[in-house]
Amino acid sequence: MLDVQEKTPIHFSDEALVTMKRNAVRKTALRQKAQLMSGSEIERTLVRLAHEILEKNGGVEGLGLVGIRRRGVPIAERLGKMIQQVEKKKVPVGTLDITFYRDDLSTLGQTPVVQEMEIGFPIEGKKIVLVDDVLYTGRTTRAALDALFSHGRPSLVQLLVLIDRGHRELPVEATFIGRTVQTTDNEVIEVKLTEIDDAEKVLLMEK
Repeated sequence: MLDVQEKTPIHFSDEALVTMKRNAVRKTALRQKAQLMSGSEIERTLVRLAHEILEKNGGVEGLGLVGIRRRGVPIAERLGKMIQQVEKKKVPVGTLDITFYRDDLSTLGQTPVVQEMEIGFPIEGKKIVLVDDVLYTGRTTRAALDALFSHGRPSLVQLLVLIDRGHRELPVEATFIGRTVQTTDNEVIEVKLTEIDDAEKVLLMEK
């Protein structure tokens, strides 16, 4: 037989509640340390990356871009438009939806979970450029690769990232890199894009 004891509810004063809220904010608040890229620098970087993609793959034949949601998607879409302007041919652009579950907002440890959805075009036999905003531990890329191959078998997969911040936990490296930034574990890279954030810049934040 279970011995169930009634627990006395705990009441906090308004002052105590305010203090607790402030402490919670302090734990998750990030301080801007530096601006790494402006909007114009992001644009120039993407133009360079678009040309690198074409040079590496010998044009657009059999090429496809797949953006990792969220900010990898607008980057992939922009690259697709830039490539089309150069080659006068449309490149298919798709999406991989990956959701992150965190213990709290200040935790850098992330467990990527792939959401089942269609990429948007058949990838079988294609040369796929997987696009993300920041490369960190490599776990996001690993999850994205698993998801990609569940939709078909590309002939080649290349990774493109706007920022490579190091601290890899898996043997994952990008083929195309916008900028490499040396960071500490207490720092966070924030990529802000007009399509999602109504702003255009890359920030180095500190916990």
